[in-house]
Amino acid sequence: MNCGGVGSPQYSERLLLLCKTEGIELRTIVCIKRVPDSEARVRVSADGRGIDPSGMKFVMNPYDEIALEAALQLKEKAGDGAVTAITVGTDDAKETLRSALAMGADDGVLLRSEGSIDGLAIARALADEVSGRQYDLLLFGKQAIDDDNMQVPAMVAQMLGLPCATVVVDLEIHDGVATAKREIEGGHEIVEFDLPGVVAAQKGLKEPRYPSLKGIMAAKRKPLEEKDIELRAPKIELLELTMPPARPEPQIIGEGPEAVPELVRRLREEAKVLCWPISWHLRKCATGP
Repeated sequence: MNCGGVGSPQYSERLLLLCKTEGIELRTIVCIKRVPDSEARVRVSADGRGIDPSGMKFVMNPYDEIALEAALQLKEKAGDGAVTAITVGTDDAKETLRSALAMGADDGVLLRSEGSIDGLAIARALADEVSGRQYDLLLFGKQAIDDDNMQVPAMVAQMLGLPCATVVVDLEIHDGVATAKREIEGGHEIVEFDLPGVVAAQKGLKEPRYPSLKGIMAAKRKPLEEKDIELRAPKIELLELTMPPARPEPQIIGEGPEAVPELVRRLREEAKVLCWPISWHLRKCATGP
């Protein structure tokens, strides 16, 4: 059966649903980002408005790796389909796309741009690219570990008019319907939605695989499309980036029971984690006497 779009939009929609129902094909797009390694030593650039990339290791955003692994396993379970990795960035981001191809993605797309700290500009670029493609599922990591905005997946879903499930820790697809288990405060919730849809992966959804030597060699031959784009003007501006203050040197107050009064005093007056007297602390610490 040909699962491609054929004839009228109504016919194509019915045909695509039939293909999903039979588990013949699942087309997934995974949006990934190149970020500094979480173990890298970060330095602020000379102008104070960014990080100094010299000598720094960059990797695929860990949450995006989880999303990519989920896409690969869904494709393997369906028995057919394709996984496309898309990123916005400079030529350096091609290395990240090659990592995705080595893991098992079928093709990659680089939307070449200097990038932006504005999640809205990135979301618009991704939505514009995705809108011209056929897909069943759009996967993201729940957030990028460099800016922690946690905005782009929901923005893209809104722009495309698609249902969206974020912080997803379990995902099943059957008969053209996605069932997602979301983390919420104090528990989980189960949501269902018709495909196509958007899912933002949380830690625990899948454990990313390591690229095999065969996968690394195959990645060199897989298609990687490059497009020059112009991002829309950002709505926000980064004024200054500073390192957190250095931790104070530890202090030895004393030894034995004799040191307890001084320790309590410092916890109360300097660290401000205790109220005085202690009996009040047990009843009503936050509001004072």
